[in-house]
Amino acid sequence: MERALRASRVVTFVYFILNGTLLGMWVVQIPAVEGRVGISHATLGGFLVLLGAGAFAGMQVGGRLSDRLGARTVVPLAGVLCSVTLVLPGLAAEPWTLGAALLLFGFGNGTLDVSMNAHAVQVEKAYERPVMSAFHATFSVGGVLAALAGAAALDIGWDPATTLGTAAGVGVIVALLSARGLLPTVPAAPVTGAEGEPDVKKRPVPARIWLLAVLALLVMLCEGAANDWSVLHLKTVLDAPESTAAFAYGTYAATMTVGRLLADRISARFGPVAVLRYGAALAALGITVVALSPWIWAALTGWALFGLGLSGCVPQLFSAAGHTDPAAAGTNVSRVAGLGYIGMLAGPAVIGWLTHLMALNHTFLLLALFCATTTVAAGILRPAPDRPRTVELTS
Repeated sequence: MERALRASRVVTFVYFILNGTLLGMWVVQIPAVEGRVGISHATLGGFLVLLGAGAFAGMQVGGRLSDRLGARTVVPLAGVLCSVTLVLPGLAAEPWTLGAALLLFGFGNGTLDVSMNAHAVQVEKAYERPVMSAFHATFSVGGVLAALAGAAALDIGWDPATTLGTAAGVGVIVALLSARGLLPTVPAAPVTGAEGEPDVKKRPVPARIWLLAVLALLVMLCEGAANDWSVLHLKTVLDAPESTAAFAYGTYAATMTVGRLLADRISARFGPVAVLRYGAALAALGITVVALSPWIWAALTGWALFGLGLSGCVPQLFSAAGHTDPAAAGTNVSRVAGLGYIGMLAGPAVIGWLTHLMALNHTFLLLALFCATTTVAAGILRPAPDRPRTVELTS
């Protein structure tokens, strides 16, 4: 059993890396695809909304299927779907075909995202200790691999269809070969009604899930804003050279990855409430430094603190959602992840809209407010008085 558990943890890492790599391969090819289809940045922005809409739909479907069929069945199929649909944007030659391709790829990505997180919850239960943050760290590793592979493909002179098609083929092989290592879990039995018939649809959604989802929206909105505005902040507000401005996102992403590698041990020792509360507080401090500092070095420090503080927040929220109700772990994760994903997509747009009213750096104070709100609400992760943490993790 212990050997099987170790194998399941390894293949869960593989699926997180796969998801990060597939998504990263698309990101690397965005300029080439945009030029091939002949669309403007504004039009591309609209198509990226379709990518997000597809991902949201895929999360809802993937979560419910994981509860019905088991993550061991859904995760590899979702990996194949995400891989196969990756090639579609590379084949698109017209704007409408690109929009359809991104909608389908988003659906595949969302299905894989939520199903692998549902399986990660199962692995965490079996380990009886936090492991979710480490899984999320390897998603970032996948992005690094995609950047390296994408750069190599561009140097060779491959077109988007060849690059994405090759990545899709490798993805299908990895998804199928890794399936045997997933936990052989049996889907939880549905709640039954008075006459013994399944009554899943009437099962109420715990208020705790919606609170977790709102916090995920706030935290991931902050992540989305950092992804799109950190470099522009240093360049346009502090007049940093482009090479220096790039370090804004670099320091944020680096501390985000390091923080996720450390967050599980911190959570095991001090509890998930501490990770969320003090992490969000550190993020609030970091983004406040970014918003108010006139010095490049201080702004870089602020972005580093922002990434470090946020690093453990989302994994704790996803983990709590999965442990709230074992019979609906996938569905609950999909609710929290889905609303969080909306926040990540909305973050750049919210900041962009606020720049019409105030300076870019001052808009970041809104992110500080969201982090402070998360700090205050972190107690939602505390188990109910009648359900000790040990029971919650192992039931």
